[in-house]
Amino acid sequence: MIPFIVLVMSALLLKVIGVAGVDLLNSWTWCLRGGLALMFLFTASAHWGKQRGDLLAMVPSTFPHPDLIVSTTGVLEILGAVGLLIPAIAPVAAACLALLLISLFPANIRAAREGLTIGGRPATALPLRTLLQLVFIATVLVAGFPDLFPFGVR
Repeated sequence: MIPFIVLVMSALLLKVIGVAGVDLLNSWTWCLRGGLALMFLFTASAHWGKQRGDLLAMVPSTFPHPDLIVSTTGVLEILGAVGLLIPAIAPVAAACLALLLISLFPANIRAAREGLTIGGRPATALPLRTLLQLVFIATVLVAGFPDLFPFGVR
């Protein structure tokens, strides 16, 4: 739930900065990209911080080397966050982040079903986690491909 709050609050803050006169941030596309970048940087930080053990426990047992998987996904989140802010590669970054979110979902399912904790708090219940995952995927696609979505995010 905290990543969702980071996304929403940072995108809204960026929009306020845009309204205050920073032309680039008058665009919802850029506000969403900035909010997503901050969200992914925030979530990536857990891959090496106090929550690393919790993330390792989330990796389904069928996958070998959970430590490598957690580190790799953290690096991919950082690369995706940076990529969203580079116009020439933002669509590729968005597509890759959407695929990453989809590929990480089984770990979220495991965490919810097995009652694992993340940062000392119970993992988000599966119905809410599924909704959040869909919101994250939709947001990253809208931010990466604004011409494909008629939502007025320009």
